[in-house]
Amino acid sequence: MFAGCGGLETEPSPESLTSPSIESQQAPITTTNVDVAPECQGIITFVNTASFQTLDTYLPSNVVTNLVSRRATAPFTSLADVSSVNLVAETRLKQIEQGARATGAIGSSCVGIFDGLAISTSDAAAIVSLVNTIPDSELHDVLPDAWNGAANLLNLRPFTTAQAISNVAGIGEVSFRSIRNSATLSRPFEALATALNAIPSNGSYGAQLKRHFDWWNEVTAYHGYSQGGPTCFGLEPSSVPSGATIRPNLANAAEVRAAVVNTINYVNGNALISASVRNAGLANLDALSAGRSFKGCIFSYSDDPWSRHNVSIFVDTVNGFSVFTETWWAE
Repeated sequence: MFAGCGGLETEPSPESLTSPSIESQQAPITTTNVDVAPECQGIITFVNTASFQTLDTYLPSNVVTNLVSRRATAPFTSLADVSSVNLVAETRLKQIEQGARATGAIGSSCVGIFDGLAISTSDAAAIVSLVNTIPDSELHDVLPDAWNGAANLLNLRPFTTAQAISNVAGIGEVSFRSIRNSATLSRPFEALATALNAIPSNGSYGAQLKRHFDWWNEVTAYHGYSQGGPTCFGLEPSSVPSGATIRPNLANAAEVRAAVVNTINYVNGNALISASVRNAGLANLDALSAGRSFKGCIFSYSDDPWSRHNVSIFVDTVNGFSVFTETWWAE
């Protein structure tokens, strides 16, 4: 198709994960591709500043010696940096986390370290929500090199904790980070999509903008008055929809942005969406699409002889970041 364990966990209860106000009750979500959430930064502070004796309480002495010797040359800046020290791997990171928590360097807003990522409660809630709701086709695009892991997630959901997701067979450091990134890094763009989709229609025209969707269902859905097959690009031969025309060139950031801007303009979004939401959403889109290549399909259809829908679907060929735009009119 279109294509860790151990440690204490303080994630939200399963009931709280379904609350509409969950994110308002938690610290801000992680919005950059770092391996330590701001709420977990105390883990790095702890390993940089704790005395040999304190570290020795939680770690083997030879590991402490290696950490102290390394930090004498330069302070640690990330979990990857800490992991580069000889004898430090996931188990040692969890022991460092234990020490940071016991000494008050981190609190309950830091869930802990899973597959090389220190995540916050907001991150954990977003990860759980994404994995429990993401369509099959999108999840496999987010995890292109972890097909078995994606299949296992789909078979085992719903999940209630990020640790349970991390523990699934086939999910490791690369795939867990990809899931976190898909769940958290596009929030400003998602806010723009929500604002655009809330613009009321008078029945004559309208638009939609989506970040998470099932591309296969969108492309192959039956419509009574088709405007011809889709024009697709970058798809594996086995995932080309029936009747599609194949375009040789993939989409780039400029084409994706143009489709989004056209969709905003189509419903007068420049006037009806606040400038702060619009600008933040487009800036987020630019950051996530710059220098990237996208596969996808562009097509038109009608549900009756008196209307027309124009759809563009773009999916990053590496990380699965996806964008759906639709404009429509009716007589």
